Amino acid sequence: MAAPIVPPVSMRRSVRPAKRVVVAMSGGVDSSVVAALLKQQGHDVVGVTLQLYDHGEAVSRRGACCAGQDIHDARRVADRLGIPHYVLDYEQRFRATVMQSFADSYVAGETPIPCVTCNQQIKFHELLATARELDAELLATGHYIQMRHGPSGPELYRARDPERDQSYFLFATTRAQLASLLFPLGGYAKAQVRALAREFAIPVADKSDSQDICFVPQGRYTQIIERLKPGAAEAGDIVHVDGRVLGKHSGIINYTIGQRRGLGIPGGAPLYVVRLDADTRQVVVGPRESLHAYWITLRNVNWLADEPMPADGLSVAVRIRSSAPPQPATLFASGEGAKVLLQDGEYGIAAGQACVFYADAGPEARILGGGWIERAPEPGRASACRT
Repeated sequence: MAAPIVPPVSMRRSVRPAKRVVVAMSGGVDSSVVAALLKQQGHDVVGVTLQLYDHGEAVSRRGACCAGQDIHDARRVADRLGIPHYVLDYEQRFRATVMQSFADSYVAGETPIPCVTCNQQIKFHELLATARELDAELLATGHYIQMRHGPSGPELYRARDPERDQSYFLFATTRAQLASLLFPLGGYAKAQVRALAREFAIPVADKSDSQDICFVPQGRYTQIIERLKPGAAEAGDIVHVDGRVLGKHSGIINYTIGQRRGLGIPGGAPLYVVRLDADTRQVVVGPRESLHAYWITLRNVNWLADEPMPADGLSVAVRIRSSAPPQPATLFASGEGAKVLLQDGEYGIAAGQACVFYADAGPEARILGGGWIERAPEPGRASACRT
């Protein structure tokens, strides 16, 4: 029988009314602390861990998540907390929804973010449906993001700890999903979460964080793509932006926008990958200034603000990389998607990445939504036509 938990002094309070809450337990310290906090607050907590790939066989690879060792760790934490724990086989759904989409995007010359797709389609769609089947009112995760209740419903805000903020990966969460979600860690720093884990005597309190894409061993994504899409690595030409053929490549999946090393082009001024053309199988290269652009076209936009997105422009801050700070921009509604005008422009904008909108560039700014970068236009002036 599990030993009773001594509640941390800092968290000796109870939230009423108590609810049944499913916690997505990855086996890491963050989701484990979420389960402990909710249990301490009096909720009926059910732990669920998803088996996503390789039938849990990846038991010893460091830096990954959702592997066999993580399932074992999640079970140990659930035993410690005295809560029920279920392992659900989502491998086929994950392969069809996340891994296949990842491969298709790379073959199309894009640079995808599978973690966003996993959150959107697996955790906040499939797992949320499973939570309802378990008669749970809420699904909680260990993501670092804040949710507040505004006049029009739930609102998302950046995490209090800017180093841990995961809003870039959660922009696609819909208003309907937010009504059934909890993010208890948004107001904590990572050091505080680890301190709570130790106070709760959680067995994974000192476990390192996952860093890699879970299904890509040691960053070798081309191996995964070739396995999912045989023949994806088709050879083609390396072409300068001025039209000159400079050499050959062994497949556009081996290149990313902004890449400089490994092009195999001897001599001359430094060249960078500017564009990947899947139709012609061309890797287009050019000088660094060729990477600079002001306008971004977006598809599949998720809008979380209270008022409709204006066609005549809205001043926002945007992030086009998870590691980059928000930068000033103007957002325009455009047909089924949106367009973004970056105030200062940006280098190396890659199709397939996300562009996330914030009300301002503040440390706890509200998230207004985001979309997928469909294309960055040819280098040009900020005053270019936006139609």
